[in-house]
This record gives sequence, structure tokens and C-alpha cells, in this order.
Amino acid sequence: KKNASSLTFSGHVPKGEIQSAQVWDDEVNVIEVDQEASAWFSDELQMPCKLVHFPEQQNRLIDPEYARLKEQVSLADGYPLLIIGQASLEDLNKRLPSPVTMQRFRPNLVFISIAEIDLSTVIDFDQIIYIYVATLISFFIIWILSIPFIKEPKNLSVFVQGAYRSNYAIVGFAIISKLFGDSALGKAAIILAFALPLYNVLAVIILTVPFRKERKLNIARTLVEIVLNPLIIAVIVGLPFSYFKIRIPSVINLTLGFLAELALPLALVGIGGSLNFQNLKKASGLAFTSSAVKVIIIPLILTAGGCYLGYRGIDLGVMYILFACPTAIVSFIMADAMGANSKLAGNIVLISTVASVFTIAIGIVILKELLLI
Repeated sequence: KKNASSLTFSGHVPKGEIQSAQVWDDEVNVIEVDQEASAWFSDELQMPCKLVHFPEQQNRLIDPEYARLKEQVSLADGYPLLIIGQASLEDLNKRLPSPVTMQRFRPNLVFISIAEIDLSTVIDFDQIIYIYVATLISFFIIWILSIPFIKEPKNLSVFVQGAYRSNYAIVGFAIISKLFGDSALGKAAIILAFALPLYNVLAVIILTVPFRKERKLNIARTLVEIVLNPLIIAVIVGLPFSYFKIRIPSVINLTLGFLAELALPLALVGIGGSLNFQNLKKASGLAFTSSAVKVIIIPLILTAGGCYLGYRGIDLGVMYILFACPTAIVSFIMADAMGANSKLAGNIVLISTVASVFTIAIGIVILKELLLI
């Protein structure tokens, strides 16, 4: 349906004829969404144009010079996310019911959080040790218990990775900010600095060892990728500012503050936009089981362990969010890049993300009712 100022059309995936299109130097295949919609856009823009769909089976990689794990983009200029001007973003947000942000600015958020805290009052090495031990034990228990039931290495590796790896940097930070305020993000960032390398190392192990007869582990390359992770770099840069109490110039601090405030909302919007609920119908029992372990069993057992050790308030709350977050989206990217079952990985991300909306909320209510946070 269309009129002079609005247009309505079906959101279903079109099944029309494959057509060729060009985005800069890339030739891609697309499908026209709706001829009436194309005519409406042509009239409004006063130029011939078509509204097209980028098929899921179509692959378009970002510039190999900057790609790390064969990241893909659809019909954007060259990358999944592009930086826009502050004035443009403010103008856009005036037209939207909820503000949007830029996922690429997460490292700035971590840098600000680290730089503005007193490390002597935030770092709790006993807590870090507990997180490491709990993660390692759960990782190997899940792996060992899965071997008799999952024979295919490509399925076993994805199942285990999906069951332990949290989307803490995006989902976790957003929840912690709303639950405890921005002051808690410093502690959250410290935990991230220690947890992220562990997650990456375990991911490489589980995506390599089951295939040990087919491929060799490149330890040097793995270490370089971990060290060059933007979040790790951001934390390393921020630590000297906190330790030596270096004052950040107000102009820089204000600019980074703006970028930090832009980070979380669009990150969550990006997650929502990546979900394909039609895949739920095709998801296997492995996907549901791995998701259940990730968002129910792991947070239940590990948070109970933290409670037993005497953690309360923000300390316990941050650990609960770490353990309860859904499976990280990067698990799908790594599974695809390393030849594992990427379809299973994508289903685990989808199911755990949807389920965590309810499981995290229930867990927070229970912990509050018990006066533990």
C-alpha cells in the first residue's frame, strides 16, 4: 500500500528473479522486494531505483586488508557499520522512538571506564581467580560430558563454545549499566579485560583440538589475534591513566564520553537485527541444549558458587551477568572461519539471546528478592 508520504509492504523474504547489482567494486546478486515499492521510491527520489533484498546465501566479504575472521557485509558501503557525524546522529535520533548508537565504539567505552577508576579499589584478584577457575572447570566438564553424545567434531566444537562463551561485552555492559549505574562499568571492564583472553583461547582450543587429525594449531597467530583484540587494546591503554592518575584533557574526555554513550544502544540494535526467528523452526536439539546450558545451568551453578564464597552486591551481580549472558555472536564467526558447523553456531546464538531476555530477568529478580544484590 502506498500514498504520497508513506509505503507499506510485506516483510517476507522475496522469491523473485535474481538480479545483478554493484556496490562500489563488488558485484552482488539481489532480489527485488516489491515492484510497487520500487516505483514509490523512484517517485519520491525522482530517479529510477529499486528496493532490493540481499539473500542470506550471498557472500560479500569486507576488505581483506582489514578483515580478521572473514567478516561479511551485505549492501552497506564496505563494512557492516560505518561512523557517522555527531550532528547527523542527533538529527536521526530526533526521528526515532529510541536512540541508536554505533557498535564500533565499544573500545572507547572500556577506555573511559578504566581510566576514571581507582584500580586499587576495583581489582579483586580473588574474584578474577574464581571466574577463571569456574570458567575452566565448566568448559572442560561440558566438553567431557558431550563427547559420548556428539560424535561429529564440527558439532562438538560448536556445542561447547556455545555453552560457555558469553556476549558480555555488549549485552553484559548494557545490563550492568542499567542495573548498577555507570559507576559499575569500571569493575565490569576489569573483568572483561581478564575474561576476554580466556574466552578467545578456549574458543581456539575447542575449535581446533577436535579436528587435530585434520589441522594444526598456529599458536603464534592465536596469541597475536588475542593481543590485538580492540577491547584488550582499549583496556591496556586505559590502565596507565588509572594507575598513575593521569588527568585526561577535558576536550578528549568529553569526546570519548560522547562516543561511550553511543556504544551500547546500537550494539543491542545490531543484535536484534541479526536475529532470524525463522531459523528457530529448523534448530536442532543440540542448539537448544547448548543454549540451556549457557543461560540456565552455567549461571545457576557458578553464581551459587560465588554466593557461597561470600560475594554480594555489585560483585555478585556483575559475575551473574557475566555467566548469564547469551552466547557471543563472534562464536558464529569463529565457527564459520575454522570450518565448524556455523549453522548450529548461529542457532545457538539466536536461541540463547532470545531465552536470556527471560532468564536474566528472572535471575535478577531472585537475587534482589534474596537481598544478594
